[in-house]
Amino acid sequence: MEYVKFGNTGMDVSKICLGTMGFGDKDKWIHKWLLNEANSRPIIKKALDLGINFFDTANIYSYGESEKIVGRALKDYANRDDVVLATKVQQTMRPDRPNSGGLSRKTILSEIDHSLKRLETDYVDLYIIHRFDENTPIEETMEALHDVVKSGKARYIGASAMYAWQFQKAQRVAERNGWTKFVSMQNHYNMIYREEEREMIPFCRDEKIAITPYSPLASGRLTRDLNETTNRSETDPVQKSKYDDMMNADRGIIERVAELAETHQVSRDKIALAWLLNKDEITSPIIGAQKESHLESAVEALNIQLTAAEVNYLEELYIPHPVVGALPTTK
Repeated sequence: MEYVKFGNTGMDVSKICLGTMGFGDKDKWIHKWLLNEANSRPIIKKALDLGINFFDTANIYSYGESEKIVGRALKDYANRDDVVLATKVQQTMRPDRPNSGGLSRKTILSEIDHSLKRLETDYVDLYIIHRFDENTPIEETMEALHDVVKSGKARYIGASAMYAWQFQKAQRVAERNGWTKFVSMQNHYNMIYREEEREMIPFCRDEKIAITPYSPLASGRLTRDLNETTNRSETDPVQKSKYDDMMNADRGIIERVAELAETHQVSRDKIALAWLLNKDEITSPIIGAQKESHLESAVEALNIQLTAAEVNYLEELYIPHPVVGALPTTK
């Protein structure tokens, strides 16, 4: 396993991050392809055995069940000081109830305590805002996050899936007030969704902010022919909303991934991951594994070097896509 500094911090993270949205209770959440605790634990153990030290979860994943599974497994299999643990806040935890989501001071200070209890730890290494909250003053959000760090409940803070102007605004507010700034951006980025290259990635590169892309395999679309289906592809409404509308535009790119995989005599996921891992600005893609072999394959992708000509071949068919990930602004 390779380790890198996490953006402009001194913290070391593995070049692969295990994302745990797929661990939970399918009866409690919208996703019906989730692994239960018994089937999730071996994957977490395998990640540790492979040298992965970076684990990403969120309070909203199965309404807290993912955090519980991750917390118990890491407690059993790892030394807390050896792992980098991230969780998130913002999405609605108690539907139709007031103060159950968003990024108000009340919500942040309450949800960090709930997350720590479920994770069975007294701190997280990275506390991430899951989306931008346009209904809360950014000053209120950033001061609350600063207080979470100063209280010792989080070592660093990060952000996810927003417009670059929103991210920059938050950073400048923190900077002006002497508050803790974000050290990472978890954004939607893969070979068939590259809108982040316009503003967010250049901004993060310039500010030395860690980039940890989610959906690096486009929810599996880059790993198989478009006419092939899986349980997730047939039942996941989020995946459909992210990629179905641009399916025809993406077809040629997916075919070229398959072509290069055959040339390199590797599986398609390795080519899709190698494309990301070969980019200097990418810190650690977030891999959602349903099998131990998925993690083994992801780690093997670290050894694949694509030529400049191959990268261009994979990229040249891309056309602009509608923004997917950042919440639409209403104000």
